Amino acid sequence: MYRFLLSRQWVILTLVALLLIPTMIKLGFWQLHRHEHKVALNKVISQSLTATPVPAESVTAPGQHVEHADLYRRVTAKGTFDTAHEVVVRRRTNAAGEVGYHVLTPFDLDDGRVLLVNRGWIDSNGSQTAFPKIPAPAKGEITVTGRLMPDETTGDSGIKNIQGLPDRQVMLINSEQQAKSLGKQVLGGYIEQTAPAPKGDSPELIPDPEHNDIGPHMAYAIQWWLFSAGVPVGWLILVRRERRDRAEAAASTTAPEAATVAA
Repeated sequence: MYRFLLSRQWVILTLVALLLIPTMIKLGFWQLHRHEHKVALNKVISQSLTATPVPAESVTAPGQHVEHADLYRRVTAKGTFDTAHEVVVRRRTNAAGEVGYHVLTPFDLDDGRVLLVNRGWIDSNGSQTAFPKIPAPAKGEITVTGRLMPDETTGDSGIKNIQGLPDRQVMLINSEQQAKSLGKQVLGGYIEQTAPAPKGDSPELIPDPEHNDIGPHMAYAIQWWLFSAGVPVGWLILVRRERRDRAEAAASTTAPEAATVAA
């Protein structure tokens, strides 16, 4: 009755179904882990943004990676901007989705070390080669406040670190890369400046990160698990349909033969 299951077609179909079930279950758990990561990250961001600012030197140091718990931590630093060694980061967008540059300015601390400060976004004005005109920061010794961010890498960001760029242009914000260029000790990571606000609102300060949206990952996880449960159900429906069709075909073949014998 079910000998057709031993045919090549049905053996392949059954094997595919057996492979799909664990694959879909794994995909569901992958989406679940992404959901959990997003929830945990939102919690870190929320706590960091509401915490009292601390000195940048207390949470990072030259060659040190920014800890996950310190992401977006509000920090302060006292020193002076070094606009002579300012660079721009290519292919960055503002809140409106416009493509331009991020302005990365070394901030010389009182102890001789350097903190990288992302001062915000400026328009590229259509040029990809000429160094843009950048509004100057406050002169003299000041205190800046910003959100602490980890060094950007190709692996984490997906941005290729293209070589041979025009002078004073980079693809990634990376303290080790800038330390080699400056010949100074640079604190690990960088900060997104939040204060003081620039004159004329340029560069545009980078807005606070979204930390209320948990994304669709949990829905996707449930969807994959429902798919995995649907595979054996679908397989069983196909088997019963095949059995019925074969039984009907056999009956239609037997009927004329019986009629001939009776005649």
